[in-house]
Amino acid sequence: MTLQQLKYVIEVARSRSISKAAHNLFISQPSLSNALKELEKEMGITIFLRTNRGIDLTQEGSEFLGYARQVVEQAELLESRYSNTKMRQQHFSVSAQHYAFVVSAFVRLLEDYHREEYEFTLRETKTYEIIDDVKKMRSEIGVLYVNHFNGNVIQKILREGNLVFHSLFEAKPHVFISSKNPLAARNFVTLEELDPYPYLSFEQGDYNSFYFSEEILSTLSRPKNIRVSDRATLFNLLIGLNGYTISTGVISRELNNDIVAVPLLVDEQIEVGYITLKNGSLSRLGAMYIEYLRETIKEEQNLI
Repeated sequence: MTLQQLKYVIEVARSRSISKAAHNLFISQPSLSNALKELEKEMGITIFLRTNRGIDLTQEGSEFLGYARQVVEQAELLESRYSNTKMRQQHFSVSAQHYAFVVSAFVRLLEDYHREEYEFTLRETKTYEIIDDVKKMRSEIGVLYVNHFNGNVIQKILREGNLVFHSLFEAKPHVFISSKNPLAARNFVTLEELDPYPYLSFEQGDYNSFYFSEEILSTLSRPKNIRVSDRATLFNLLIGLNGYTISTGVISRELNNDIVAVPLLVDEQIEVGYITLKNGSLSRLGAMYIEYLRETIKEEQNLI
């Protein structure tokens, strides 16, 4: 096993294609394929499954990839520390439901990441796509919520995709409303009191199942409904139309002047967490991001 072979594995997992990986690595496709086969033979495992749709990681491959990333990262740190070798461009990606604390943690990571070159991706997207992104290694980490209503369905999909859910925090439901909304000064609100106001939720595209909704109580009928696709639009409508949405109550400091979180009087609980490949190890950047995520959540929970 060589360091170069480990780099090959990482690139193939990232690009999901032998031909694309070979192009990015500046080697021929047969050479890359042979190197991977030799590594699999030496390790006694199958890392990749070759299908008509491209390349998929096996369960053993997911675990191997986590260790490979750690080894390559440590080797690059050594090179950077003791030679004039320039470290290669780093890649890191997160997919998440529309949570401000996810963005805040991402900003913290970038502020403390002192490199001249990097390629980071933050995708605020639909629930199904978050799961698919992590499953297919487009993102290392996915952030979403579960509760008693969607938990069994989400966990079943995660198991089938060789993914695992890690809890970050539990929260009672809150409504996000404009600070000028008549209900803003209340200690709590009820569902009946919200009926006169437009209900805002995130659309889920082709997978518009109640189980994939970002908001709890998605099966309830409401007189006024507006679906949006991004967080900025939702917040603008909260303010402009006196609308509301249901979330965790964890809110960014930057939004505190215009939007407030008011407890919703329902017997429900929300558990927010992140998903990763099962048996895989987080990269150094992934571990850093989770640490910033926990710190950000803890700080912003104090605002509730």
